[in-house]
Amino acid sequence: MMDNRFYPEASGTETVWVVIGSLWPLAGAYLALVNLWAFALMGIDKRKAKKKSARRIRERTLFLSALLGGGLGACLGMWVFRHKTKHWYFVVGMPLITIGETALLLWLYLAFR
Repeated sequence: MMDNRFYPEASGTETVWVVIGSLWPLAGAYLALVNLWAFALMGIDKRKAKKKSARRIRERTLFLSALLGGGLGACLGMWVFRHKTKHWYFVVGMPLITIGETALLLWLYLAFR
C-alpha cells in the first residue's frame, strides 16, 4: 500500500513528488548548507577583523545569511568566534531570527506532515 501523505492532488506536479518522495530531506539539506555557510561567514569575518587591511564582510550579508535560514549557524558562529557580540543588534537580532525560523519550521512541519 502506498503512502499518500506527500502526493499532491494536482496531476501536473505529481511526478516531482514521486521522484523526491518528500520535501523534508531537501529542506534539511538546504538548512544544513545555509547554516554552515552562515557559521563560516562569521569565522571568516572574525579572521578578517584581526587583519586591519583586509576587506570585511558586510553586516548586511551576515544578517541576510541568517534570514535565509542560517540563524542557528550565525548564532553559533557569533559565540564560537566571539564575533559581533558587542553589537546589540547582533546579540538581540540573531537569536530572534533563530527563534522565528524555528517557529516557522515547526509550524510547517505540523501543517504538512
